Amino acid sequence: MHQPLIADYGCIGDCRSIALVSRWGSIDWFCSSVFSGPSVFAALLDARQGGRFLLAPLALAKPQQPPEQWYLEGTNILCTRFECPAGVLQVTDFMTVPEAGSGAGREQPPQEIVRVVHCLEGEAQVQLHFDPRPGYGTEPVQWQQTGPHGWCAHSASTQVGFACSLPVQPTPEGLTGTATLHAGEEHAAVLRCPAAQVPGKTGLLPDVQGRLAATTAWWRRWAQRCTYAGPYREPVLRSALTLKLLAYQPTGAIVAAGTTSLPEGPSGARNWDYRYCWLRDTSLVLHGFIDLGYTAESDAFLHWLLHATRSTRPRLQVVYDVHGEHHLPERVLPQLAGYHGIGPVRIGNAASEQVQHDIYGEVLLTAHDHAQSGGSLDRDEGEMLADLVHTVCGIWRRPDQGIWEVRVPPRHNTHSKLMCWAALDRGLALQQACGIPVDVPRVERERAALRADIDAHGFDASLGSFVGYYGSDTADASLLMIPRLGYLPGTDARVAGTVRRIFSQLGTHGFLYRYPPGGGYDGVPGGEHLFAICNFWAVDCLARQGRVDEATALYERLLALRNHAGLYAEEFSVQDGSPIGNFPQAFSHVGLITAALALEMARGTKEGP
Repeated sequence: MHQPLIADYGCIGDCRSIALVSRWGSIDWFCSSVFSGPSVFAALLDARQGGRFLLAPLALAKPQQPPEQWYLEGTNILCTRFECPAGVLQVTDFMTVPEAGSGAGREQPPQEIVRVVHCLEGEAQVQLHFDPRPGYGTEPVQWQQTGPHGWCAHSASTQVGFACSLPVQPTPEGLTGTATLHAGEEHAAVLRCPAAQVPGKTGLLPDVQGRLAATTAWWRRWAQRCTYAGPYREPVLRSALTLKLLAYQPTGAIVAAGTTSLPEGPSGARNWDYRYCWLRDTSLVLHGFIDLGYTAESDAFLHWLLHATRSTRPRLQVVYDVHGEHHLPERVLPQLAGYHGIGPVRIGNAASEQVQHDIYGEVLLTAHDHAQSGGSLDRDEGEMLADLVHTVCGIWRRPDQGIWEVRVPPRHNTHSKLMCWAALDRGLALQQACGIPVDVPRVERERAALRADIDAHGFDASLGSFVGYYGSDTADASLLMIPRLGYLPGTDARVAGTVRRIFSQLGTHGFLYRYPPGGGYDGVPGGEHLFAICNFWAVDCLARQGRVDEATALYERLLALRNHAGLYAEEFSVQDGSPIGNFPQAFSHVGLITAALALEMARGTKEGP
């Protein structure tokens, strides 16, 4: 069995969870009901114990050459083409999407993974291997045949339904089967979780074709709402579609990534679970959505935020689950060996216990963008936002762990101070525009005091640069956001000095680390690779400085690092540019979008009024 790399996967989903499909036809990751739910397939994290759903030819014409894989235009429907010794097969994979507006309070329909195999030319032998391992591989499965072509896998926590028009047999390793397909022949296999009735063999293909047509139409309707018509529209739209996959439709929360414990380095020390809603990541995603014309997503998020923060307000927690749960204890799953044997596999995330002040700024920036784009704020939302502004007035003088969630004692992170400034600044703007009930004189005083503090302690005149945290001389790529926040224009000498120092200290081969590699900065042993969003922030910052040609050249190099399906992980390898870390990663895709928007803006400024 071929062991794919992170780069070898495409992603399908239903706006509740995702499944990763390798170019060799294996679904190696799927968690039922919700992104952070226990896995049903986890061969991604343990090829022997995790379970998979394989639908692929028995033999390839060129076994060492990865099969071609792509998305149908304007959708998250994935196609894989296999060149076989005597023919050509195509597998089409998708998850059906419940109609928008189903709401958090209504019962959600079963999740469906649909796989269609079609012989395009000649003949080919196809193999199917359906091996669910629920509960992160811990729950034994009992098989029950529910009809001539239907089965149910019962475990302690779930029931997985399966129907297939190919002949299959139960074995100790799941359902398996082979068949020879000739040109024009088509078969389908459907997973439903929890189990539900599916049509028999004669009705399965027509039913699947109807679902494929409906799912295609749903995605294309969503894609057509994108108002962006500037440069690089294709990668911008693909990133928007990827971000929509990471949005939990019932509540409006957006997860940071669809996976857990994909390693950021060979030691596994940085294996984290990213299947939760970080307020920072979500807010950045919503900036991108709003700029592309998707205001309904920001409205849903603000409603979710009211619910999620009910037990912590006016304090914001760093991360919640998609239903608003704020207690996310971190633990190791010893039964899974890890991606390519690089453990540990963790679930939960201890970042939920950290203090990170920058998140207030991100939420207020999102609310401000939402209002500017024509979105409304109801009374409860206005009061919540005013509470957050007043909270920032009381906490900005305290240290925190900052944007990178360093596992060292709290310190005065310059980026956190800048985001607190942005929170106060946008709070005042929202008071003027929407009448949110902030104490204007107090907020104005605190905003002025905070700017004076940043200028005095966050900027080192001897270096001509802002620094990562007060009292240090260390560069930090998050400072590339200074012009975007409106704190200083890109043409300011202090910004120029900061950009020079960031590229000098953090640059390698024309790309950037997020902070000095090696583990000393963040308290986690071992180094890491190049952080994707920081490089997109560099494009944004260079464009705002008027260095459009440099920004464009960097952007196009970053586009070349997307995988075959147009997807990014969190980081990319220093050695060969391959994706590293959890996948697909919201941070990286929103970076692509905002950098494209900055280039469009800069080109408009450069070329004419």
